[in-house]
Amino acid sequence: MESLWKGHNVHGIHFPPAVTSPGSTDSLFLAGAGPRGMNIAGEFILFTAIAIYFHDNAIKILAPKWKGKSETELNKTPDFYRDIYSGNFEKMTRVTMVHALTGPEYSDKVTENCMNAWKAAGVFTQDKAEALDQFKEAFKYQDFPPGGTIFFTHLPASNELTIAFSKDGAIPKKWNAVIKNEALSEAILQSIIGEHGVSRGARKNIALRMSKILGNPDPSAKFNTEL
Repeated sequence: MESLWKGHNVHGIHFPPAVTSPGSTDSLFLAGAGPRGMNIAGEFILFTAIAIYFHDNAIKILAPKWKGKSETELNKTPDFYRDIYSGNFEKMTRVTMVHALTGPEYSDKVTENCMNAWKAAGVFTQDKAEALDQFKEAFKYQDFPPGGTIFFTHLPASNELTIAFSKDGAIPKKWNAVIKNEALSEAILQSIIGEHGVSRGARKNIALRMSKILGNPDPSAKFNTEL
């Protein structure tokens, strides 16, 4: 299935159409990718490029509700993205650095965003606090040069978030840490493509690609998603 779809380039960083996540043998297809950055003094400054991959069973899970919807309809519907980050299928998030960043710099910002969101929703609990501590510990001694990459694998079947690191973007064979907390696994992806996520580009590209994929689930249907 994955061979029918092309990859995607984000400001010169190429994300292939299919990958195997660290420690896994299952192939995942590219659901979408986009930049994370900010407009500073009228110029867009790119910090990271982010790609999200799905297991093939995402199609049969998402299609009954979302097949036939346009890119615009999907992009404007929060429930579509909620069905992704809480969906019962394997997902992998790949975050590639454009500028050098230390592990604590990255993890501090992510944990702050997760904690603030949970507190605002009134669902911040001790188990979530412990998961955030494990998350920060995983990044404690990491440094990411340009091209350095973080791989998050979201495994709802086991309620786990696995984390792997690469200095050059190559997919490692094993993960560096595993955190057994479903809420954190969902929150990481929600912080990227949720309604207030950090990458509107990735969110929009998922809507574009998935509108095509869900509309053409037949393996014999070939179409170009290099957009």
